[in-house]
Amino acid sequence: MGKNDFLTPKAIANRIKAKGLQKLRWYCQLCQKQCRDENGFKCHQTSEGHKRQMELFGMNPHRVVEGYSEEFEKAFMEHLRRAHPFSRVLAKNVYNEYITDRHHVHMNATRWLTLTEFVKYLGRSGQCKVDETEKGWYITLIHKDPKQQLEEDRRNRRSEVEREEEERHMAALQEQIDRAKRARLEKGEPLSEEEEDEEAHTLQRDEAEGPIKISLTAGAMGGSVSVGGGPSAVGSSAAAPGLVRVARGAAVSATGAAATAFFDDDGDDAADVHGGPGRGGGDGDGKSRGLGAGQKRSKLDELMQAELRAKSNAAASSSDGGRKLDYWLAPGIVVKVLAKELKEHGYYKEKGVIEKVVDRYVGEVSMLSDGTVVRVDQAQLETVIPSPGGQVLVLNGTYRGSRGTLLSINTAKFQAQVKLMSGSYRGKEVWLEYEDISKLDSVAGGSSGE
Repeated sequence: MGKNDFLTPKAIANRIKAKGLQKLRWYCQLCQKQCRDENGFKCHQTSEGHKRQMELFGMNPHRVVEGYSEEFEKAFMEHLRRAHPFSRVLAKNVYNEYITDRHHVHMNATRWLTLTEFVKYLGRSGQCKVDETEKGWYITLIHKDPKQQLEEDRRNRRSEVEREEEERHMAALQEQIDRAKRARLEKGEPLSEEEEDEEAHTLQRDEAEGPIKISLTAGAMGGSVSVGGGPSAVGSSAAAPGLVRVARGAAVSATGAAATAFFDDDGDDAADVHGGPGRGGGDGDGKSRGLGAGQKRSKLDELMQAELRAKSNAAASSSDGGRKLDYWLAPGIVVKVLAKELKEHGYYKEKGVIEKVVDRYVGEVSMLSDGTVVRVDQAQLETVIPSPGGQVLVLNGTYRGSRGTLLSINTAKFQAQVKLMSGSYRGKEVWLEYEDISKLDSVAGGSSGE
């Protein structure tokens, strides 16, 4: 009998091993290939087939991860409906039953890093009733009426269509306003004082005039503007108030853009968080928020802003709790690092403070243990909930950007009661999800309140 014969004990043992489950760390979900040891997995990573799959993954990684997440959720819930339709069972027991199929979608290919995160997601989405005990997480399937499910889907589609229609209507209205202003300027008709303040950035001069030179020099109390030119040069800022107003507005808008780099989708809240003396926020009274110095807001703009705020408040009072974004990082908050790649460095499940946000989705985290700064994606970070009385920052939803004080915690619903201490909702007490708030660093929280 040959050394590598089909019936040798070694060949039989290898076939028996191949039938069962292997190490999860040596499974490639893209290629659906299970390797037996670390050496085999390294060899697979250098193969041409795996490299081609990685190139396809790099074209649209978010779509691939979301696809695997949907497949995992669908298969897990299907197994739960078949095996435990009316039982209250341990989540880990259901998961162990699910992974008996060696070709199942592995959890490390989804957007959930742990089974606990997936169980919490099932509870938040209303698919299961979850509760935590000393033995672990228990889940119970929630049975929904198919008619109610169809009605809910139809209602969601209708609300999405209405929102898109409203956005198109507001865009068309703004385009008509701009077109009317341009037509009046072309005809030479005079504009009102409010419209002149809004159109102050428009420079009009004859072609025969020389070039206008604007120099900005930093003074003791801010910036001074000097305007000069060719034959028709203006000697002082008083002779050309329009140009002085433009330069000041540019300086203010530049600082405002830097202050609202993170909260660009919630301008009002961003001005509350980053405004104030010394930060490009005007005199701190909120009247110059989002506007250049010396500029006024027209009545039409005020009506449009009021209408938008009313619609946003109405959306916040609906069942979805307000519009949420897919990025939530903010400087100064405390987070927990869940990147297993940093486990060998001792930073796995350690806490740190975000010092800088890169491209909205990546944060530079200063570890609290030794001060080392590491760059981690937000998918591998987790918010930190302080003890009652601690300072938090709202990261998503209607109150995004507001600071507050944690009052109490509801562990059954994964929610925390927060009293808002900044923004237009100052003094309001609201219930927020764990993932929508995070602890403020003591240094950052103290400096932001100065």
